[in-house]
Amino acid sequence: MTATATAIEAAGLGKRYGKPPGPVNWRRRQEHWALRGCSFRIPTGRICALVGPNGAGKSTLLAHAAGLLKPTEGTVGVLGATSPAAVRARIAYVAQDKPLYPRLTVGETLRMGRELNAERWDDALAERVVAGGGLDHGWRVDALSGGQRTRVALALALAKRPELLLLDEPMADLDPLARHELMGTLLAEAAEQDTTVVISSHILAEVAETCDYLLLVDGGRVRLGGETEDLLTAHTLLTGPASEAAALASRTVVESRTTGRSLTALVRTEGDAPPAGTRWRTAEPSLEELLLAYLRSPEAPVLLTPSASATRTKTTGTTTGTTTTGTTDGTTKKTEATA
Repeated sequence: MTATATAIEAAGLGKRYGKPPGPVNWRRRQEHWALRGCSFRIPTGRICALVGPNGAGKSTLLAHAAGLLKPTEGTVGVLGATSPAAVRARIAYVAQDKPLYPRLTVGETLRMGRELNAERWDDALAERVVAGGGLDHGWRVDALSGGQRTRVALALALAKRPELLLLDEPMADLDPLARHELMGTLLAEAAEQDTTVVISSHILAEVAETCDYLLLVDGGRVRLGGETEDLLTAHTLLTGPASEAAALASRTVVESRTTGRSLTALVRTEGDAPPAGTRWRTAEPSLEELLLAYLRSPEAPVLLTPSASATRTKTTGTTTGTTTTGTTDGTTKKTEATA
């Protein structure tokens, strides 16, 4: 797998759901687009944060990459595959609700993972992840806490040794100490195996220090995409007198806010010089400042770095890579817990 290969690429990806407007009137259905016009690329070898508010479309996007949803329009490809069967053994997906079989024990769950993924399974890795949480093989899944179930689900996913690991809000039910420890394990194993990781979250602090790639999804659209450092460098925070706001007229302004006589604006970096005059100060934004500015300004222009720009042509009604209806490796629970 080369550094320039593609892990996920979407062109014009859209997903529409029909939703009844009320509990009784089922004849009239209100359309809802969870994703619309999403075009992006994630190179291999990256730790990519898929960020955005709740309901932005993050889970829908990951489900398409995992092959569990069929797009309404556009295409999505994974690891260069043209057939879902060619991808299933190479990806792992942990859904947000981590649907493990409740009546199985931890040991039985791991054995099921081994049987379903015999060619790639790593017993030692699965044991390390489970043992890190002090879990007993005889404990039943339905007796585990949310954080313990998360650990079992991640053990199943990592032990498969996937080339692409898709994680939907994986740390949401962990305490800060467990989150830090498990994220460290995840990143260490991903680095050792050169695994591409796409991890969704609406908690910026969870991904800010660990991810080198970013996709911001909001309102079903990809708003930002690319290397984290490049996205930060592409923006500048300007602070100056509100009376000189006209000096920003030639700039691409993402967001501007006025506090008293002071104006602060996030602009696209266009040369190193601040606006004409000497009373403007410049600074590089933090990742949190960058993301919040785009979320507060839905009309701000989309920005994708060259590596994040899709190269494929949109083909309405067809899909490649991971577009199948139904599930993979048997039932939905098997797919999400062991794939």
